[in-house]
Amino acid sequence: MKFKTNISKTHNGKHFIYGHDLVELANKNSFSEVIFLLLKGVLPSVNEKMLLDSMLVLAVENGIEAPSIYVPRIVAASGNDFQTALAAGMVAVGEKHGGAAEKAAEVFASEKTVPEILEGNKVIPGFGHKVYKDSDPRAEALHAKAASLGFSCKYFDRAKQIEKGLAEKKGKTLPLNIDGALACCLLELGLSPKLGKAVFLISRIVGMSAHVAEEYQQGNNYYRLEESDVTHEN
Repeated sequence: MKFKTNISKTHNGKHFIYGHDLVELANKNSFSEVIFLLLKGVLPSVNEKMLLDSMLVLAVENGIEAPSIYVPRIVAASGNDFQTALAAGMVAVGEKHGGAAEKAAEVFASEKTVPEILEGNKVIPGFGHKVYKDSDPRAEALHAKAASLGFSCKYFDRAKQIEKGLAEKKGKTLPLNIDGALACCLLELGLSPKLGKAVFLISRIVGMSAHVAEEYQQGNNYYRLEESDVTHEN
């Protein structure tokens, strides 16, 4: 079995990531800078690091109500190991929860016009939220952060045009959500849309870990739905 990689190598007892000594990175650089290095192949500028930091903070946790949080807690309380609970939480992330950044970035980076994007009745990834009906404060915060750091924000501008078009078409607001905002930032940072789910999970796994640890601390037994929680259709 053989693999090819340009990412890292170990030489004379030292490990290098894209030519940077791992120990030196630990002494000189932050975790988010090393994340950027691994994902893009170069260390970030100060402003790129600051935007990535904001992305990671704003996606880290959004309450026990979110599938990526309550699913790992359920799995932990059922008697499984920590890594099994985290794996379950990762699997709970999908196109409708936490995983829309990839497809949203593809839409924002495409050469289609806004009317072409809105054509038909298809769902546009990166818009709408079960809690934030008018505006997702996390998305607004990322937009403001990118603008304050001097990024072009052209993808945010495009997303806002789509948001406006959706409101006119649907007769209600479907705000740019955290997935859509992460997509805009990915593109501003020159990162591949394919990294959308990865960046979300790099962040959210920290929130998952806190909740799984709390389940173990509380010593909870497994969860089961109450009869009143179920509607029987026959």
